[in-house]
Amino acid sequence: MRTTFGAARQKAKKRMLKDASGFRGGRGNMSRTVQETLVRAGAFAFRDRKVRKREMRSLWIIRINAACRANGLRYSQFIAGLAKADILLDRKILSDLATNHPEDFKEIVAVAKSKLA
Repeated sequence: MRTTFGAARQKAKKRMLKDASGFRGGRGNMSRTVQETLVRAGAFAFRDRKVRKREMRSLWIIRINAACRANGLRYSQFIAGLAKADILLDRKILSDLATNHPEDFKEIVAVAKSKLA
């Protein structure tokens, strides 16, 4: 006779239901629906880890652009000036400087401006 609900299967089902705890309706307590929902959730999680990186870079660029414009320069000009000045700061660091240390960022903008002129 075939075992359909032995110890290993019980453990797997328990783990699956634990992963789906908090899901709404049958998605949290009906085995087949839970399984389908967890597969979709995993796919979304995988995809959105990549999307989060894109969105963060976009946010950094928006912040840098706003700070540059406050100092009389466009984002594209600023990046070109940094390249000419051989300043190798990434956008994450530049964004942090723009938001938390505006005086330091102003100096970097001045260097980029001088290299453009």
